[in-house]
Amino acid sequence: MESSSGCLKLAIKIDMLRCFTMVATHGSLSEAADALGRTPSAVSMMLKQFEDHVGSALFETARKSRLTPIGEMILTEARREVAHFENTVSVIEGLARSELGFLRLAVTPSVATTVLPPVIFTFAEMYPKVQIDLRDMDSATIARELDRERADIGIGSLPEIDGMRRTELFSDAFGLVCRKDHPLVANWDQLSWRTMGDQTIIANGLCTQITDPDFAPILARSRLMVPSTASLLGLVRQGVGITVLPQLAVSGALDDLAFLPLVDVTARRTVHLMSRSNNLLMPAAREFLKLISEMQRDGSLVPDLKIQKS
Repeated sequence: MESSSGCLKLAIKIDMLRCFTMVATHGSLSEAADALGRTPSAVSMMLKQFEDHVGSALFETARKSRLTPIGEMILTEARREVAHFENTVSVIEGLARSELGFLRLAVTPSVATTVLPPVIFTFAEMYPKVQIDLRDMDSATIARELDRERADIGIGSLPEIDGMRRTELFSDAFGLVCRKDHPLVANWDQLSWRTMGDQTIIANGLCTQITDPDFAPILARSRLMVPSTASLLGLVRQGVGITVLPQLAVSGALDDLAFLPLVDVTARRTVHLMSRSNNLLMPAAREFLKLISEMQRDGSLVPDLKIQKS
């Protein structure tokens, strides 16, 4: 602030406002000093500096028990400013401790339903004030969201992206998914691409990860492409056809469906975790990455998948 002459620059500090509001609240220098953890002389000196800056007395008497009219008006503004400052400090400290903030996750549907629930449960208990935005999408969309900085952390089958850190989390085997009453279930121990015959295949985005040459002609004759796992499994349940998915994608949906691994097939889906470097992430995102890393090390990140025929 400058005086009307433009020569005097006023420097009203938050400590001055805090000192003034405390004296006005307690009505005495000594009680305000106790509340602030300072000596009465220090409080008196700071109050005097504030009055000098204002250019008017704020209290009617030296006992500081009654405010002047201008003191009453300034007190309202001073309390508002002190409260705003303290709230700002609280938010900043909370962000630094990951107690507050915003975490944006972009993950594939299978990760969202099977891998993340226990991670988010633990994280939410540790940092209950962090707001989490979880969106499930295919891996190509996850990569775009990360590249456009619309997601902090992505989990899916992701390619290398400049400026991003990519870590392998796990991999799971591909297999056929069909109804439990499908004829292929009877001989699933001997199932291979070549024994599938002319079965109707419903393709999905993950099929491109299977490089087995015997699968190529099967995929080529597919006339139905469904990127959504939920829609895909709904069509399989209806008997429209069968599909090929990694095991984790159907681990929680096998009540009326069968997952049939194929013999002599090594095709696997690899799932990566991707984010920018730690120094470019909010504290909440860094803590989330740390938690995932800890759960991966102790083996609790990915559920134990067991294949059952029925």
